[in-house]
Amino acid sequence: QGRLVESGGGLAQAGDSLRLSCAASGRTFSGYGMGWFRQALGKEREFVASISWNGGHTDYADSVKGRFTISRDNARNTVYLQMNSLKLEDTAVYSCAAARGLIATPNPQLYAAWGQGTQVTVSS
Repeated sequence: QGRLVESGGGLAQAGDSLRLSCAASGRTFSGYGMGWFRQALGKEREFVASISWNGGHTDYADSVKGRFTISRDNARNTVYLQMNSLKLEDTAVYSCAAARGLIATPNPQLYAAWGQGTQVTVSS
C-alpha cells in the first residue's frame, strides 16, 4: 500500500526558512510524480509544488515561485520542499502526495496517495 509521512514543519518567523521532508515507506514512489499541497485554516487545499518522477520537471504555484524549491531523492524515497523567505500567508498544513503517473500536476484529483500533513506556522 505504502505510506507518506511528512516532517520538518513547525514554528518560524517571517523571513525564515524551513525544509519539509516527505518519506515514503512500504513501497517505492520513485516512478511517480510527487506534489506538495497546503491547506490553511478555513481555506481550501491549494497546490504548492510538484516534481516529475525523475526530477526533470518541476512546477510551482505563483505564490511560492522563487521562494520554494521542490526536490527528490529517489534512492531515499524522499521528497523535499525547501521554503525560504517565509511569509505569514504560508501558514498552513502541508501535505505531500504521490501522483498516479510519472508527471505530477496541480490537480489534486490526479494524486493517489496522501500523507497526513505537517503544520507550518509563520509568525511576525
